[in-house]
Order: sequence, then C-alpha cells, then structure tokens
Amino acid sequence: MDRVRSAFNSMVKSERYSRFTLQPAEDGERHAEVKLSDDAEDSAGGSPSFRPPPRLQRRSTVCYLALGTLLIFVTGYMLGYLSHRNTQAEQRACGSEPEADAGLEATAAPAEDEPQPGAQMDWGDVTRLLTEKLTAQALGKTLSDYDDPRRSAGSVEDTNLANRIFDDFKKVEMNPWTDIHYVQLQTPDSLRPNRVSFGADVFEPTGYLAYSATGKVQGKLVYGNYGRPQDLEVLQNKKVALRDSVLLLRAGQISFAEQVDNAATKGAAAVLIYPDAQDYKYLQDTALYGHVHLGSGDPYTPGFPSFNHTQFPPTKSSGLPKIPAQTITAKMASALLQGIGGPESDASSGFKGGLPGTYRLGGGENVSVEVNNVLVNKEIHNVFGVIKGFVDPDEYVVLGAQRDAWGRGYAKATVGTSVLIELAKAVSEMVEKDGFRPRRSLVFASWSAGEYGSVGATEWLEAYMSSIDKRVVTYISLDGVVMGRGSFVASASPLLYSLLENTMKGVKSSEGSVYEMMGRSNWEAKTMRPMSIDDPAYPFLAFSGIPSVSFHFISPNTEAYMYYGTDLDHMDHLGYQTNHRIGETAALAARFAGQMALRLVHDRLLRLDVSGYNAVLTKAVAQVYRRINQLVQSGQLKGVNPTWLNRARGSFQRAASSINRDVRNSNLDDKEVCRILNGRIMNVEHALLSPYVSPVETPFRHLLLGRGPHTLASIAETTDMEQLHTQLALATWNLQGCANAMVGNIWDLDQEI
Repeated sequence: MDRVRSAFNSMVKSERYSRFTLQPAEDGERHAEVKLSDDAEDSAGGSPSFRPPPRLQRRSTVCYLALGTLLIFVTGYMLGYLSHRNTQAEQRACGSEPEADAGLEATAAPAEDEPQPGAQMDWGDVTRLLTEKLTAQALGKTLSDYDDPRRSAGSVEDTNLANRIFDDFKKVEMNPWTDIHYVQLQTPDSLRPNRVSFGADVFEPTGYLAYSATGKVQGKLVYGNYGRPQDLEVLQNKKVALRDSVLLLRAGQISFAEQVDNAATKGAAAVLIYPDAQDYKYLQDTALYGHVHLGSGDPYTPGFPSFNHTQFPPTKSSGLPKIPAQTITAKMASALLQGIGGPESDASSGFKGGLPGTYRLGGGENVSVEVNNVLVNKEIHNVFGVIKGFVDPDEYVVLGAQRDAWGRGYAKATVGTSVLIELAKAVSEMVEKDGFRPRRSLVFASWSAGEYGSVGATEWLEAYMSSIDKRVVTYISLDGVVMGRGSFVASASPLLYSLLENTMKGVKSSEGSVYEMMGRSNWEAKTMRPMSIDDPAYPFLAFSGIPSVSFHFISPNTEAYMYYGTDLDHMDHLGYQTNHRIGETAALAARFAGQMALRLVHDRLLRLDVSGYNAVLTKAVAQVYRRINQLVQSGQLKGVNPTWLNRARGSFQRAASSINRDVRNSNLDDKEVCRILNGRIMNVEHALLSPYVSPVETPFRHLLLGRGPHTLASIAETTDMEQLHTQLALATWNLQGCANAMVGNIWDLDQEI
C-alpha cells in the first residue's frame, strides 16, 4: 500500500492537474470526476507561475491520466477489501473467545431461535403449558410439604414457613424479598382465662375473638339469631330490650365484626357467639376463633404502616369494638338457651336453630361476661417473588395467600400457600424453558397475620400505596380456593366479571369446564356473591381501589366450608368435602387463578370490562333517587335534587362507552396506543375511591363497594338530612370525577361526557 500511495503522489505532482471531486450520480453512487484546466481558464484565473506543457506531450499526458484513474480505482477497491476483511476477522475472533465471555455475548445478541423479549406466545399454547405443569401430583407433594400443625401469626413456625417460601422463590430465580412489620395482635391471657357465668354455670372457653374490648360486664341475656339488622328489629318489635343486654348470637350470615357492631349500635353491653348445629355439623365442644375489628390491618396504626420505630401519634381504628365479645361452644350455648326464659320465637322469624329445646328470646336472666385478652407485639414477614414483564414491567398482577392460621388451617392457609408456590414454579418454568414472555409483571405474595383481618396485606398496602395504587392491575386471592368439590362461587370487582366468565369456560376438569359445572345459563346469579368485609381481597378493592377477585370451589348446596376458624380445619375434613381429591381440586383452582393472571399479563389490552359497573351503578343510583324523592314528597328534605347524581351516572356510562369505542377504532398493534387505553381503564377502580374521607376513620373508601357514610348505599338509608345533603353532593362529584378520569384528553372532557 505504501508503494501504491508513493507512485500515486508522484504522478499527481508531475501532472497537469487542477482538482477532482466526488459527485453524486442519479443512481446514488459516488464517482470520481477529474477536471483539467484549459488555457482559457488558466489565463483567466490560474497561478502566474503555471505554464502549459508543450503540445508535443499531449498523448503522453492522456496516458498518464488514464493510468492515474485506474490507480485510484484499484486503491479504493483494495482499501475497502482490506477493511471488510479485518472486520470479519474481528467478528470471528469474538466468537472464539473463552466460555467465560459467552454469557455477555448471549445477552448482547440473543440467538435467532430464542424468543425476543416482546414476542407473544399463542394463548392456546400458554394455557396448554400451564395445564401440563399444574398437576394433581405436583400439588399433592407441595400440600404435604406445607402442612404444618402450628402456624400462628408471628410465631417461630410462621417465620420458618416464610423462610421456606423465600427459598422456594429463590430456587426459581424470582428475586424474592421480605417485607417486615411490627404489629399488635390480641391473644388470650394465659393467667386469666375469659369467663362466662350464668347462674351456677361458669364456662371458660378456649376460643376467642381478637380485638374485643376487655373487661367484665353483666346484663340480661337475649337471643338475637345471627345479629343482622332485621334480626334485631324482630326483637325490638317483640318489646325485648336490647340496651345493656348480652346478646347471644349464632355464627354465620355476616362477619363476627359486623355482628358485634350491630349489637353495639343497639346499645348491647356484650356479645356471645356460638356455632349452631343447624349451620355447623360438628361436635358441640368445638371452639371458634376469629376477630371483631370492623376493618383490616393493625387497628393501632390505622391508615399507615406498622414499621419498627415509626413515630406516629397513638391512635385507634374507628372499627375497634367498644364492647366485649367472646365465642362459646354449641354445648355452652345450649345450657344458656335452656335457662334464658322470655317469649318464644316465632317459627316464621327464622330464629329456630338446630340445638335441642325451645328457642326463647330471653330478656329476664342475667349473664356475666369477662374478657381478659392482652395485646402482644409481633414481628410478621410478608414474602414476595416476581416474574418481571418484558414490555410493561411497571404494571403488576398480584397473586396472594395467607400462610397463618389459628390451628392447622389446612383449607385456609395450606392449600392457598401450596397453590401460590406451584403457580410460581409453573410460570417461571414457562418463561425460562418454554419461551413465554409476559408483557406485565407477576408478583407472588405470602401474607402473615391474615387471621386478624388481613393484617400483613393491609400493612403492605398502607406502606407502599403511593407506589402501587395505580400500577397493580388486579389482585387475585388464593385463600380458601378449595372448600369442596362440584360447585363454584366468586366475589369480584365488576370490572372482572367478563374475565371470570371466560376463565370459567376455559378451565376444564374431568367433569367438564367450570362454566358447565354451573349449568351454563344464568352463570352470574349462580356464581357471584357480594364481597364481604372479611374477604381477603376486600382491602385491595375497597381500601386501595385495585380490581380484585376471590373464588372458591365448594360442595353443592353449601355456601362455605364449616371448619374455617376451628381446630378441625385439617386434611381429613377437607378430603371428605372434596371426595378425597384434594390435589386434583387444588390443581384445578391453580389453573383457574393462573389463567386469569396470565390473560392479564399476556394481552396488549387489559381484560378489564369498563362497562361492568353500569348495572351496579344504575341500581345504586336508583335506590338513592327513590329515597330522595320520598323524603322530598314528605317534606323532610328540601333543596335537594337527585338529578345531579343521575347526570353523573350518565357521564360515567358515556365515559365507559368512549373507552370501548376507542378500543374498537384503535390500532392495538401500536404499543403507545395500548398503554394510553390501559391507563384509562386502570383509572376506573381507583377513581371510585372517595377523596373526601379519611383512611383513619373510613378506610374502605370505595363509593359503591366500600363502607361508611360516603357510599351510595349509606346515602339511600340515612335518616340524617344534613348528612344526606352533604354526602350526596360529595358522592355526585366523586362519580363525576371518576368519569373525567376515564376520558383520555382534558380537552375532550366536555365533548365526550
């Protein structure tokens, strides 16, 4: 090359040469153009010292010029060839590096046959892989591994379980982490047992109700059936005094906390709750356990997390009862009913239970109740693992299960924890080995202190609300997913009804799909239940505004698993309820939860139906509308027009229609378009939380599904006209604000809704 350059330079210096440039041609290539000066040009503007060569040398000059052109072409070709050859050599050298660098090469340039991060597997292949991995055998082994005799919240056994779950998540490379809280739990005092005294009978029950008020009270014993508002109204119509009485109630229909709250509202001094033989078919000396906090989380840090050394002023949840409450056995209740006295209950009232003897209403004999429970500080561990999304990793679907229980807690804790573990393993394997690429992230959560009112889960929500409230797409509860076999019930946000129906059709057992199990027709009436306050998914929905779902496989003609909250919740009893097919039913439940979760992380557009709230909202607004019209016509209410609320309902429904219309008319292959639409969809549930109430006083802020004076249900029932006027205005704007949040651009607000 040096010789070529030297010859070329010598030639140029010796030739009559003015300039050459690279000129673009029409075909896009660049060509060398040589321009020679003629005599006229030189005389006009050339250098004075330059003289043209003699005419006799013209032929030789042409030859030199041709040779020079050829040399330029050859030089360019050789330079290009050598440069290209060096590049190929360098690439071959990188490929021959030692194996220690192979991982870096794989990361930088994935193999052609490896799925790309954004590649989406066909949905049929996703469900097939999930079904293949979630087998009865796999679930059976995990159920055996996690079946511990003791697992009370904050105990050594509970912490050991948390560590085992952490290790299982780590084995499948889910980058696990632990969330630690220091909470106050209430337990019986080992030195001073709780007592119930009735005449000569003195009982010391082993069961108890956490977060009961403590102390000793005495009052007239009154039998109040389930303690529902309609039950207490029957007593008042019978002229049975409730103030300062001790209400004897049978468990069921509503939560313990609601029973105690209803009794306290009527002025009762204490509450005794027992399992009646008509509702619970087990031994009469079986003890009941539960809690009576009308809320969730640590009731001594309402609205904020229970971290260690957190400097918050001492406060209590408004949901803590102010009267003592205690569970007793059916045998103890039978003794109380035999001596209760008072008028006999009507057969039509539904007060008659399954215990021997006559069910009388009482009101004449005194009973004494002494509750000596104590508060204890406990360290609890929530354990998490994550499978990160490949497109939108900052959007999460959370699957969670509590692992603590009063006793063995087989159906309540062991099954849910086992389903959680097997789902985590199955999806991790699908990603690592089968090429599944979820768009969004999947978070697997193991909660502690669930028996005390979803304490672990609620503390996590309170701690990280600002980070997760608008990023968690859905929460799927795995608690109690197997209570029997042959039937199915669920509770969910209306946004998830459509996804539930499609999943019921897609998940099949040996008897057919879950949809067929429920008879195909009228599935919603047969399957869906209102989400109760003691549902583990309720804090996510009503406190955090996250679309949530819980579901349960149950035995036909039953509503629940009777051994919940007792020491009898073990493998043998659940085996009887499932025809000894626990592993098979647990695998079916795992596939059901897995298909819901994977559908939400697989599709570009979120499977949340914004029209799902239309019927719920119309019904709630109609109740308020009728109530206000009645009050206005009777003269009790003035200056209030329910049309305001009805207009907000119309805005909500038009906003939902605008989302559906934009979905139909948009290019869903455009990632940015889908992300904008998904953001509008995710706004719905969160925007239904009332911004006008305090999470300390009213934690369940959901306008339609929450609890408190701000809800449409409460507005339709209140007798306080001033409160009705205020709450109606706030609810109207809450609903209108939700409609506004569903519209894409602020300049479309008036035009769209």
